[in-house]
Amino acid sequence: MQQDDIMEQLLLDLFSKYPAGKKEGLIPILQEIQEEKGSLTGEILTAVAQHLELPVNKVYGVAAFYNQFLFRPHGAFHIQVCDGTGCHLGGSVSLLTAVEKFLKIKAGNTSRDGQFSLEAVPCMGACDQSPVISINGERYPRINEEELRKIIGVIKEKKV
Repeated sequence: MQQDDIMEQLLLDLFSKYPAGKKEGLIPILQEIQEEKGSLTGEILTAVAQHLELPVNKVYGVAAFYNQFLFRPHGAFHIQVCDGTGCHLGGSVSLLTAVEKFLKIKAGNTSRDGQFSLEAVPCMGACDQSPVISINGERYPRINEEELRKIIGVIKEKKV
């Protein structure tokens, strides 16, 4: 089965669960697509908008508002650097800069090989452990640049 056919079947299955024209299905539909596909595309947002009888810009606005929705898939190793007040004061900016240099990607992007993605997040809710990063959901509290480089170095050697 081709990717387009798989996506079409996923949408048909979802649309059968959420009635046409019912806007309360928007977030659950987007969540299920995100979980299955890893990211949302313009084509997907258009299909959802048509099904729910909503303007495409409204569907896009909702998807853009919530940081759980992605418009590009994450890398195999998704690195999040907390930039909340505590982490910012604890040195998160230098951690973010170090990761950008080490991996040669900017925050908000994914490496060309799809192995790494980097994101600065507003808060991880761990101010007492600042600075904090997360790699694929595993948190690393009170981390410094040297420790971070070691962790990423180990991951680079593994490669998925």
